[in-house]
Amino acid sequence: MMKAYHFRLYPTVEQSRKLEQHIGSCRFVYNWALDQKIKTYEQTKKSISHFDLDKKLPDLKKEKPFLKEVNAQSLQGMTKHVDSAFTRFFREKNGFPKFKSKKNPVQAFPVPQHYSVSFETSTVKLPKIGEIRAKLHRNFTGELKTATVSKTYTGKYFISILVENNEEFPTKQEFSESATIGVDVGIKDFAVLSTGEKIENPKYLKNSLQRLKVLQKRVSRKQKGTKNREKAKQSLAKLHEKITNQRNDFQNKLSFKLVSENQAIALETLNVKGMQRNHHLAQAIGDSAWSSFVTKLEYKAEWLGKTILRIGQFEPSSKLCSVCGYHNSDLTLKDREWICPDCKTKHDRDINAAINIKKFALIDQNLIGV
Repeated sequence: MMKAYHFRLYPTVEQSRKLEQHIGSCRFVYNWALDQKIKTYEQTKKSISHFDLDKKLPDLKKEKPFLKEVNAQSLQGMTKHVDSAFTRFFREKNGFPKFKSKKNPVQAFPVPQHYSVSFETSTVKLPKIGEIRAKLHRNFTGELKTATVSKTYTGKYFISILVENNEEFPTKQEFSESATIGVDVGIKDFAVLSTGEKIENPKYLKNSLQRLKVLQKRVSRKQKGTKNREKAKQSLAKLHEKITNQRNDFQNKLSFKLVSENQAIALETLNVKGMQRNHHLAQAIGDSAWSSFVTKLEYKAEWLGKTILRIGQFEPSSKLCSVCGYHNSDLTLKDREWICPDCKTKHDRDINAAINIKKFALIDQNLIGV
């Protein structure tokens, strides 16, 4: 099983300079490799592999001597990244690879091997940089794979280490109707469970919106290229970073709780991109970050041997009475409660949807009847 561990680095001034040098050089090689890819295809109608690009790196180092001061394997890693970007483009059609800019909020470079982690001294040793003090808040054992060093816009350094721990994913646990929970995500309440429990949406972005507007105005009023503008941008970036950290902390805790307490979790497949085309709801949907929450549920379920069940996005989970099955075709988005004309049951829209999500998922698994 492969697991990634994320740690904060605390480099010295000299180490920060070397990290910056690695980031800049790797960005330069990535852009060079992408340019070579494009030009080769335009001239020959053939693609150039990352092996051929690696063979050209020694000549590039002669032209650009500053590249010799950087870990060679990190530079070769960037040619692989370009190759992967083109592979994803042709397979998934998710956008042509773009040149990297030093203005990107997060800058990073790979360290494929020859690095080490010491939990006794709380340091990470990187080639050509040395031992860097780190906050190793979580121990691990296993074979070290590729690491990625990154720098945020607020000037913080992190390392993400991929570890092969030689463990197998646990066998999926058997689940029953009683051990399954349906989850309906929303805007007013972040998640509503089929048990009737509602988890309030913390709305971190909305709660910080006023402060964000103030900081954004300060940035726009400062003259471009001045130190004052850079300070204002740093303040704005820190608040954005805080919002992201708050959201991730909330989602990690909630996803772990749901996965730990249930054998199976039933979810509705949502077209988030399509929903965000509604400009009245786009900001609230983005603030909720449902996709990242589902991702956290999925990988935690893999680790613990639990099951994630998915139902189709066109299932009428909100409009169907969970008691008698009556279909309320007149239900609108503003209707938060409704009474079934057939069985006279009063429904909370979201709780009813969560119950139906669970039912639809279990019907697909042949665990309950239609």
